[in-house]
Amino acid sequence: MPAPLDDIDRRLLSLLQTNAREATAILARKLGLARSTVVARIARLERDGVVAGYGVRLGRRLDEAAVRAYCFISVLPKTPAAVIRELARLPEVEEVSSVSGPYDYLVFLRCETHEQLDDLLDHIGLLDGVKQTQTSIVLSRKLDRRNALGD
Repeated sequence: MPAPLDDIDRRLLSLLQTNAREATAILARKLGLARSTVVARIARLERDGVVAGYGVRLGRRLDEAAVRAYCFISVLPKTPAAVIRELARLPEVEEVSSVSGPYDYLVFLRCETHEQLDDLLDHIGLLDGVKQTQTSIVLSRKLDRRNALGD
């Protein structure tokens, strides 16, 4: 069983979420710890599955140029797994969440143009098992705690 997270683990995770490429020496300085201690904590967090990996966060210029949308999807009985597999094949699908209410899933989409989004929504609506969709295009982002860098 993984060890519970302490305050230092939570601070370290926050720093890594802000900049996963930060040098361990700098992380150690910010945390007031030895570099070897920070390396050991990161290794434990990875081993325990707390840190599942590292990725790329798009810069503001590219992110704001994108057409983003949330698409609610209702599926037919016995088809959810097949619909999820098909959605996973679409690179414009960034996130799929199971939700409560009249729809089964909430899908976050990112496209380069409105035309691409229109084609994508047509494609999703025609997937076997999709009963109904409802989409809202993101006009502007008012708060985003995931993009702490503000690049």
